[in-house]
Formats: sequence, structure tokens, C-alpha cells
Amino acid sequence: MTIADIKRILNAEVLCGEQHLEKEVHNACGSDMMSDVLAFVKDQSVLLTGLVNLQVVRTAEMMDMLCIVFVRGKKPTAEIIALAEEFGIVLLQSPLRLFSACGLLYQNGLNG
Repeated sequence: MTIADIKRILNAEVLCGEQHLEKEVHNACGSDMMSDVLAFVKDQSVLLTGLVNLQVVRTAEMMDMLCIVFVRGKKPTAEIIALAEEFGIVLLQSPLRLFSACGLLYQNGLNG
């Protein structure tokens, strides 16, 4: 699945990283607790979260994630978007709830 597929499935808006939408992703995780992401997540390409702060981008960068999807219509600040751009991480914003977004991606073939 590509990041462009994720954008379409989740009815998401691209906030930054549009040039990377054709990158392939093979798995995802959903969490609002970055400590859990750091402790339990391995080899995830996409992070879905409702948490909107700089730590989310730093965590994704540490874990070599390609994309962050902010759910529930959460809007990151310009500072968050700039950091993601610096790290080459795609930011998407979806109106869906975390559970629904994860379920749709799983239903469409993305592993957890």
C-alpha cells in the first residue's frame, strides 16, 4: 500500500511531504502514548495518533516511520509541520477516529 492509498482510504488531507506519497508502507500502529510506541512498536511505517505535539514527530523519526496520520481532525502547528518536513515525514490529517482509521487500513490490507 502507498501513502497515497492511505490518504484516499482515510479521506485525509496532506499537510506536508506530498512528494513522498508514492512510498510503499507495509504496516501501521495507532497510539496516543508515545512511550508505548517506543516500547512496543517495531518496524512500523505509519503512526496514527490523536496526539498533536513535537514529541510525536520526534518519536516517528526515531522509529524510522514514513508517515504520521493525525486523526479526529487534529491540526498540528506550523512548528510540528516544519519538523516533519525537516525529517522527511509525511503528515496527513483525517477526520476519522483512531479506531475507525486503523480498522479501515487493516480491512484494506495494511498489517498491524
